[in-house]
Amino acid sequence: MHSSRRTFVKTGVLAVAGTALFQKLAFANGKTGTLTGMQLYCVREDMKKDPAGTLRKLAEMGYTHVEHANYVDHKFYGYAAKDFRQLLDSLGLKMPSGHTVMNAQHWDESKKIFTDQWKQTVEDAAILGQQFVISPSLDETWRKEYDTLLRYMEVFNKSGELCKASGMKFGYHNHNFEFSERLNGQRLYDLILQHTEPSLVMHQLDIGNMYSGGGRPLEVIQQFPGRFASMHVKDEIASTTEKEGYESTILGKGIIETRKVIEAGIKNGGTTHLIIEQESYQGKTALDCVREDLQIMKSWGY
Repeated sequence: MHSSRRTFVKTGVLAVAGTALFQKLAFANGKTGTLTGMQLYCVREDMKKDPAGTLRKLAEMGYTHVEHANYVDHKFYGYAAKDFRQLLDSLGLKMPSGHTVMNAQHWDESKKIFTDQWKQTVEDAAILGQQFVISPSLDETWRKEYDTLLRYMEVFNKSGELCKASGMKFGYHNHNFEFSERLNGQRLYDLILQHTEPSLVMHQLDIGNMYSGGGRPLEVIQQFPGRFASMHVKDEIASTTEKEGYESTILGKGIIETRKVIEAGIKNGGTTHLIIEQESYQGKTALDCVREDLQIMKSWGY
């Protein structure tokens, strides 16, 4: 990576653009002050076969915001950052957030600095116009011991500082292990929230993933008010095929009081981004499911 490119990102031009984008996005749903988007993992097989065509179909459904889940070899679904931004712009789509797992290859423990690989990840996110750079998991080696976990929560905070220089915020997205695993008698998720700086690290609350680990979204929002700028909006049903015991389904059809959780997130959780995610389809196509999910969200006023 060339230092001139890194210097460009840090000039503040992208920071200003990111701030302006957030101001526009934050009121995308008018009266609610939220935006509604979709995690592209919902349509992962379609995106694998035809990214441009799939994005076009989503835009035609009425989606205006999407969240990526594919950043490989510094490309988004096979596109360089500037090219993917151009594709999104051509379809009237925005990408305010994206998922890239931050792990051991991104942090040089001996030098206590981020590797060029993570720095470029952040730079490419800025080119996309993201507000949030979200890691959707936590390296298993980072969560085996209490002191190790806390040390890497400081790395999270440092990543927040790195993202802040480009007008963004680092984020973390939960699965189920954060609620089932404990260190020093404390739930892992509690430790993660307690040791990440709110001004630097946002949290994306996946209200479905937590279920099999014993987490309940309304309780978590009450415990940590104002900490969840983004929410993965889901519903869950009992499953005989998924190892966690639950699988996602059409919104409003499962056991999670999804609409009530959304309301709590907006009122008490600090939630401004509502990101639909459905990973299982019960015999329907993924595209048909996300079309129905968006219609349901609109009927709820989002």
